[in-house]
Amino acid sequence: MTTARARAHSADELPGKGGAGRRSPGRARFMGVLLILMSLVPAALCYAAFAAWLPSDRERHRDYRAAGPCPVHATVQVGSDCLSTWRLTVVKTVVRTGKNPTYEATLKDGDSWRGVVGFGDPGPLLERLEPGDRVTATVWRRDVVALSKDGVRQNSSDAPRDELQMNAAFGMLAALVAAQAFAFGAVRLARPRAYEPFTWNPYGRRLLITSVAVCFGVGLPAVWIGITWWTVPAVGVPVVVCAAGLMHHRLRTRAAGGA
Repeated sequence: MTTARARAHSADELPGKGGAGRRSPGRARFMGVLLILMSLVPAALCYAAFAAWLPSDRERHRDYRAAGPCPVHATVQVGSDCLSTWRLTVVKTVVRTGKNPTYEATLKDGDSWRGVVGFGDPGPLLERLEPGDRVTATVWRRDVVALSKDGVRQNSSDAPRDELQMNAAFGMLAALVAAQAFAFGAVRLARPRAYEPFTWNPYGRRLLITSVAVCFGVGLPAVWIGITWWTVPAVGVPVVVCAAGLMHHRLRTRAAGGA
């Protein structure tokens, strides 16, 4: 008899899977409001990515592609939109792989200038350079955008690139995180006693992992293939929405079967 009462008491305390019955409606609503407020942060990042970051990078790349050589007798060449070339001397290079890779070259122009130029990878030129080598630096808007020597050229990390697909991927990820946080918060406000399966474990965690995987899984191939940036959200968002629907259906089915 004592065992039966204990089981009945436990059942009254835990009517829902995940222990939702132990949480008061007030606490659930508070967490719902908090999640909705937190969703504003990734929403703002999404807006910045598509409204400012992506257009800025696109315009910068267009200006760079349209830039021509600077006039020989230009008064100020370094900060202009034209491409100026400078003969510089290599002081040292750093090619370090591993957990925190570093690829950079320290250059100087006699005794008047000395600076460090970063790169995204060691080849094809950086790994060949030795202290004392003379290189030709291409400068655009005060940035060294490329180095060349003996016909081998390598762009620096400051060179504008047409990789708007990754801008779109980061913006899409921010939008998906914002939507997930808002949806989970709204469900807690609407159904404070029965908001399963809209919890972090397992639905929220799985959905976040899926969003990250889809964003990079679509964005990186889009960069490699060279397709236009808007295909990233056009493909990625429907995939995540479908995955979210399937996961939700499976969790609801599992919960109904275990009831």
